[in-house]
Amino acid sequence: MTADAQRRRALGQILLLAAGFLVLVAISASSVVLVNKARDASSLVVHTVEVESQISNLLLEIRRAESATRAYLLTSAPQFLTEYQAAAANIVPAADQLAKATSDNPVQVENYARLRKAIDQRLSEFSRGIDRIRDNDVATSVTVLRNGTSTEAVQAIADAGRAMRAEEDRLFAMRTAAADRAQVLASSVTIAGSGLVIALAGLSIFLVRRSARARDHAETQLRDNNVNLEATVDERTADLREANDEIQRFAYIVSHDLRSPLVNIMGFTSELEELRGDIFRRIASLARAQSAAPVTADNATDTAEPALEGPDKQLSEDFTEALGFIKSSIGKMDRLISAILNLTREGRREFEPVRIDTSELIEGIVATMAHQALEAQAQIRIEPLPAIVSDRLALEQIFSNLIDNALKYLKEGVPGDIRVRGRTKLGFAIFEISDNGRGIDPKDHQRIFDLFRRAGTQDKPGQGIGLAHVRALVRRLGGTMSVASELHHGSTFTITLPINWNVNNRNREA
Repeated sequence: MTADAQRRRALGQILLLAAGFLVLVAISASSVVLVNKARDASSLVVHTVEVESQISNLLLEIRRAESATRAYLLTSAPQFLTEYQAAAANIVPAADQLAKATSDNPVQVENYARLRKAIDQRLSEFSRGIDRIRDNDVATSVTVLRNGTSTEAVQAIADAGRAMRAEEDRLFAMRTAAADRAQVLASSVTIAGSGLVIALAGLSIFLVRRSARARDHAETQLRDNNVNLEATVDERTADLREANDEIQRFAYIVSHDLRSPLVNIMGFTSELEELRGDIFRRIASLARAQSAAPVTADNATDTAEPALEGPDKQLSEDFTEALGFIKSSIGKMDRLISAILNLTREGRREFEPVRIDTSELIEGIVATMAHQALEAQAQIRIEPLPAIVSDRLALEQIFSNLIDNALKYLKEGVPGDIRVRGRTKLGFAIFEISDNGRGIDPKDHQRIFDLFRRAGTQDKPGQGIGLAHVRALVRRLGGTMSVASELHHGSTFTITLPINWNVNNRNREA
């Protein structure tokens, strides 16, 4: 599977999970809203039933009071008086409870006002009848009893009660329908959401199974590739080792073959330099003979520089300058050949890991460069450094080269400040060598690590091998190397090395 296909598949799975999550959130939110709505509707239905029950209870208490009053008027029995008093005591609280229950409905508030007025009037009639019995005015009480059923209060109570029941019946029907609709809608949303969740689950199962099949296929391919992986790696490692050995032999042979003609050139150049004096003395003699000038002075020696004039003098100077160029080039070529030989020998050397106190090692390096630092008017500061297990000689070459470069490429007229610091992170030691020198143009950051390549003004001796050699050593030690620098603002070389170096693997790779 290609990387694009994997990204598309991962994106599809993420979108599917997001869609499922959004569906669940939508279903949950809708269910909560609809359930709350259904609960509110059911609460209103229950409230309507309770109001109807309170109306019935109030009317019942009025009938009880009326019956007890009639019985007491007819018999004057004390138990009927007690029953009346109990019923009358329940009427007002029941009326107040009904008023509170219907206070949210303006229609019922109006109906209740008429009902309460009639109740008060009826209770007053009951009270007057009881009082007449107590005053032994039985005839008047009987007359009131006979005419009680036709009073306005009785009719008003009946009308108000019917009106309140009718209103509650209307509210009951409306609220029951609303509750039914909310329940149906909640059920529909739940069923639809469940169906959608089931569909998403099915799609997820399909994608998971497809991913599982793809994973199994990839694992099968991986197992097939791993069957011959070790042999392939060993074969390629052997090829690389052989190629590396061949390169080293080639460099060694080429260096020796280059040195032979170079030695001949150096010898012939020396002979030519010895012949120079004879050649120009003869030229001077011929020039004097032609001009009848006196021969050399009595105290002149054979090796004295002949007195030349005009074109002969210019020829002598050109000849001397050419010999100087030849000798300088020979010296540079000799140093390059020696450097190549040193690199070849270093590539064949087996590294030996030992525990190294890097602070002590760098202090020793700085001590050997004290005279150079004094001449450059530079200070070298060494901060606490972590100890590591590595190859001592390789570390000496790495830090010696970097500190030497820092001293070599300081800015003119600015006191040098070189600082070496270190820290540890995730099993690696990180060393930084910073200076306030010339700096390196960012476009040359990679160039300085190439063989025979140098950056900036070439006013210091060197062959362009040092940093390339340092980076090769760092890589052999299992580390990395980088530079951060700007022109005229100093440089910082960062070296990352394993705290505990595995010599077997690195030497095998080398």
